[in-house]
Amino acid sequence: MLFRKKIILGVTGSIAAYKSASLTRLLVKAGAEVRVVMTESARDFITPLTLHTLSRNPVHSTFTVGTQGEWVNHVELGLWADVLIIAPSSANTLAHCSNGICDSLLSAVYLSARCPVFFAPAMDVDMWKHPSTQENIQRLRGFGNLIIDPTSGQLASGLVGEGRMAEPEDIVAAISTFFARNRLMHNKKILMTAGPTQESIDAVRFISNHSSGKMGYALAEELASRGAHVELVSGPVMLHAQHPNITVIPVNTASEMYDACMQRFSDKDAAILTAAVADYRPEIKVEGKMKKLDQKLQIQLEPTQDILSALGNLKQEVQIVAGFSLETSDGKMYAEKKMQTKQLDFIVLNTITKENVVFGSDLNQIEIGSPDGKWRSFDQKTKTEAARDIADYLNELMLHA
Repeated sequence: MLFRKKIILGVTGSIAAYKSASLTRLLVKAGAEVRVVMTESARDFITPLTLHTLSRNPVHSTFTVGTQGEWVNHVELGLWADVLIIAPSSANTLAHCSNGICDSLLSAVYLSARCPVFFAPAMDVDMWKHPSTQENIQRLRGFGNLIIDPTSGQLASGLVGEGRMAEPEDIVAAISTFFARNRLMHNKKILMTAGPTQESIDAVRFISNHSSGKMGYALAEELASRGAHVELVSGPVMLHAQHPNITVIPVNTASEMYDACMQRFSDKDAAILTAAVADYRPEIKVEGKMKKLDQKLQIQLEPTQDILSALGNLKQEVQIVAGFSLETSDGKMYAEKKMQTKQLDFIVLNTITKENVVFGSDLNQIEIGSPDGKWRSFDQKTKTEAARDIADYLNELMLHA
């Protein structure tokens, strides 16, 4: 899986830097082209000559000057790579990357990189467990980076606990698995919906819900990062798609979302509908602004189009259609009924609890159900990590399609 992959290995100041020699050798042996970027403090633990010899490429540690006097090698490296792996990742480097502090070539490459980024932390147990380090880890995960967690064992300090950098063989396996799972998604065409819809009462008022669109946008970014081409039909949200493989189609109403999906579904490999679509809309929209009266106001509502049912009925055997179900109680029962009546290939269940707020939160605890009644439950995670779980599930379906 790593043959001809272009890999940047970032090495930071940690006693675990000695493992970067073995990691470089294994990556090269697997057929990858490796370029090493070292921080200044990393040079105290391993020599550039060692990594130059093993990678068969020059080792980078300082900015180079272009023909016009500009610093350019961090941009070139960031655009060149298929993956960036920072191993070992010291507490200092984790903090700098999570906060956008750009004071070294490596942090500049990280900020310039358009490829997936892995961090393999290495530090003493108390540093690893410190709330600031854990907060930095969560921030990095929230940006879509992947963390290869450290293992437990004897540490350089003499203490025993978490903090040992993962072994080079395990890091290579993690990167290989990443490319293997992403290969299936390459060039797949996926239709998605996200966010709320707004159903107008008059010129200034509407019926809507609290959906932020964060889960849908996180999933779109994850699928696009795996090589899929995503058309995202989005209700009004305060979010912007980052990946160039995502095309956003902005809509406001359920009717507009329905029309956009129906127009785009026929050539798609899959459709995953995360939007919180209004179930009802006012039967009559008042022109202009209604004036407040000293009496009760009754608004007659009518059902909106059922987008999931429409696509479920239209889908061909080779297409996959999935939806989301947000419940407050008896979640699996309602989700299974929804999955059966709308002919879905799987459903993602969000259950609102005191701990799992869902709307507007950066966290989510999901369960994924299949038509045969089997369920997979996941711990509460960031929505970026939950998106990864959903994408993995979709990958499995595509593998066996």
